[in-house]
Amino acid sequence: MADENKDLGTQGQEDTLKGKLDQATGKVQQKVGQATGNTEMETKGNAKQVGGTAKSTLGNAEQKVDNALDPDKK
Repeated sequence: MADENKDLGTQGQEDTLKGKLDQATGKVQQKVGQATGNTEMETKGNAKQVGGTAKSTLGNAEQKVDNALDPDKK
């Protein structure tokens, strides 16, 4: 698996980016569901936003841990 070779900072950056992308995708999905009256789509969009927020938060935490473990690395 390719992720095994990544350091925590790199993985954190990827998780943060993926989380922000999920947040944006979820927001669009939620708004489309709202505009079309499709409550299922709206709910899935909300859930995707929450998942994206969690993933982004995890990524930020990974980066902070990596920086704390190796403060000389930039």
